[in-house]
Amino acid sequence: MIVGDGIQVSLEAIRANKLRSALTMLGIVIGVGAVITMVALGSGAQKSVQDRLQAMGPNLLTVYAGQSFSHGVASANRVSLTMDDDTTLANNARYITAVVPELPGQMQVQYGSTNLNLRIVGTSPDYVTVRNYTLTAGRMFSAGENAARRRLAVVGASVPEQLGANPVALVGQQIQLRGIEFTVAGVLSEKGSQGSWSNPDEQILIPIDTARYRVMGTDRLASITVAVGDMRNVNLAMIEIERWLRRQHKIRPGQPNDFQIRNQSDILATFEQTTQTFTFLLAGIAAVSLLVGGIGIMNIMLVSVTERTREIGIRMALGARRSDILSQFLVEALVLCLFGGLFGVLFGVGGAVVLSRLAHWNTLVSPGAIALSLVFSAGVGVTFGIWPARRAAALDPIEALRYE
Repeated sequence: MIVGDGIQVSLEAIRANKLRSALTMLGIVIGVGAVITMVALGSGAQKSVQDRLQAMGPNLLTVYAGQSFSHGVASANRVSLTMDDDTTLANNARYITAVVPELPGQMQVQYGSTNLNLRIVGTSPDYVTVRNYTLTAGRMFSAGENAARRRLAVVGASVPEQLGANPVALVGQQIQLRGIEFTVAGVLSEKGSQGSWSNPDEQILIPIDTARYRVMGTDRLASITVAVGDMRNVNLAMIEIERWLRRQHKIRPGQPNDFQIRNQSDILATFEQTTQTFTFLLAGIAAVSLLVGGIGIMNIMLVSVTERTREIGIRMALGARRSDILSQFLVEALVLCLFGGLFGVLFGVGGAVVLSRLAHWNTLVSPGAIALSLVFSAGVGVTFGIWPARRAAALDPIEALRYE
């Protein structure tokens, strides 16, 4: 039997039982659609993590305070980083281009009749450059204004709305931080939450020296962010930072560090690995419905063989070979799966678009996932169509002609 004739006969058999064929394809439609939607969700989450960490800066190293040790035993008191550590790194480290101290604290912020509790960060003017920020209005405070301990504030992108003010109009206005008046110098661009407990769009930056001497009264830093000039030198920079901070903290050889150094690239790799695992897990769960759809196709094809036993006998009597009967039923199963796969692609892409627009989830439809789903659906058709096709081809022509 010519392939074209086989496809024509298969389509005629499908058209003769439209409702049954549609219900048979439904399992494949749901399976393919679910796989594409789940992979789109996983890929979208992975891309979102990449974009956010890229926005933070992949060449950044962050130094956090750790625990002190005495005779190998951890002390209950945590060691704090200070401005002396910041100065040591800025003056001696060769592989870094900028050092940004961060002195945070939660404070009451008042503007007119609005009162909020926000994160205030004392930092240097390099914060905007190192963290890949831009300013939508106003400017960043300067090194001279930091040295002069000026009361200037640069607010996050969400702060003007929370204060009930226009971002442009807020520049130059007075706000109170813990009862101290500050002038708003600028408004940062939107950054979005990086998956931590704090949102950088809901913070206010002030000069580090102003924070130390006029607001917080301490130079104990929460962290120091270091920018590495060349990504290839990140490991060398980490070694250098560790060497200078151990010397600064007077840590003897063999004793553990009382600080931690975290690499943004390592965080990115961890998040990517996690999201990739969830993507495979979700796709695997969705693929189970493809298996169920394949079993449904095999069941219907077996019923079809029984119903068309006399037809098979007539074809064999007219000269059809067993291979022709085998290919006819295989092509019919394959056509059912391919049509189901095509409708499933539309269903999956539509589901991803709906989730993106209505639920505001990040989705990314992958052409590779579409192609893989179609190939997999075709494989399901062939795999689950073999047994019914072989059963049809194995019928005895005389017995088939006698079948009522």
